[in-house]
Amino acid sequence: MIELRPFDKLGGADHGWLKAKHHFSFASHYDPNNMGHGSLRVWNDDEIAPNTGFPAHPHANMEIITYVREGAITHQDSLGNQGRTEAGDVQVMSAGSGIRHSEYNLEPGKTRIFQIWIEPTLRGGQPTWGSKPFPKADRSGKLVTIASGIEGDTDALPISADARVLATTLKAGESAEYEPQKSRHLYLVPAAGSVEINGVRVNARDGAAIRDEDRLKITALEDTELVLVDAA
Repeated sequence: MIELRPFDKLGGADHGWLKAKHHFSFASHYDPNNMGHGSLRVWNDDEIAPNTGFPAHPHANMEIITYVREGAITHQDSLGNQGRTEAGDVQVMSAGSGIRHSEYNLEPGKTRIFQIWIEPTLRGGQPTWGSKPFPKADRSGKLVTIASGIEGDTDALPISADARVLATTLKAGESAEYEPQKSRHLYLVPAAGSVEINGVRVNARDGAAIRDEDRLKITALEDTELVLVDAA
């Protein structure tokens, strides 16, 4: 089953400095019938104006993955971590028992990100933060795991959740395949371009909520960059 969530029908907010679209219920966009997809709780499509951002605020008991699509995001947290994550790279924060952080776009142009929240396997624990480059050339034509709490995903950034986050770039006409385990919750969003998934067209920034598909065949209808979450 593939349920299409068209971008132009997503909830959202325009704060001037921040233009956000929410694939699930979030903040002022409250939708009790769309609180997540399995342990995937949040998928926000954010555009942040230059020299603005999110001042220090708290999180707890959530795995937060930031996929930078354009520009860069600068992070600072209460553990003393600091870092700049640019387009094509990924940062993860395990909020654990509690952490405060800020995220700013200190670049001259807009920054565009996907921010993905996944519920952890266990509550509490020591908070952590990390980032890693994932060059687009290295994931051309194949799905690469960029963040994971699943045993064996050794090259990915670690998270404390029964989930993995994958990404790929596909040229028009190229295909990638993925075989999920039964009863998993998959959610796919093209950051750019459009794809066909088992016969269903998904355009740029649309969401596709997927269940009970034995195998995904993802075919690029044009040059495409996409992110896929596989969650319990």
